[in-house]
Amino acid sequence: MKTLPIFDKTGAEVGSYEIDLDAIAPSVNKQLLHEAVVMYQANQRQGSFKTKSRAEVAGSTRKMYRQKGTGNARAGHRRSGVRRGGGHIFAKRPRDFSYRLPRKALQAATRMAAVSKLQDDQVVVIDDLSFDAPCTKDMAGLLKSLGLDGVSTLVSTADHDANVYKSARNLQRVDVSTVADWNALALLSPRRILVTKAALDAFKEQAAG
Repeated sequence: MKTLPIFDKTGAEVGSYEIDLDAIAPSVNKQLLHEAVVMYQANQRQGSFKTKSRAEVAGSTRKMYRQKGTGNARAGHRRSGVRRGGGHIFAKRPRDFSYRLPRKALQAATRMAAVSKLQDDQVVVIDDLSFDAPCTKDMAGLLKSLGLDGVSTLVSTADHDANVYKSARNLQRVDVSTVADWNALALLSPRRILVTKAALDAFKEQAAG
């Protein structure tokens, strides 16, 4: 059982939150976490690169000079990959790097990533996170009062809150997502996670289901 302090917007401790880590993930499989993170990173690769082969560059295919008797190394046409202006010998082609691990494996990896963050005391729980209107200054002040100023942080709420999103989107090293959008890469990339009590309740229910 892990006990986490609950803070308010001023950084004052207003309570505690108990969470059973074994109920979420009995153990943390680092190999599964690695495979999940690599998959998410591979799926983000664009893969639209392309270089020209010897068949695609401009130039004559005529043999440059006769095979023997010149004292030079034998040579074919100017488009050869060993010559300046020639094509690439192993030309790059557009490709799709994406692939998918089994759904249950990714769900387990998400729970393990959350447990890993909780074990390392990298999760900050706030009682409520809402704004009357978008205000980046207020969000920056809130992060500073919680000791998260200048630290890469994932801000998570139970449901999408437009004011919270718009208040945090211009802050450097700060990302915003709902708890339903958590995955292993999103949880492990930032140094800290700022999560509301309601979002943590929703994650516990999701993990139990």
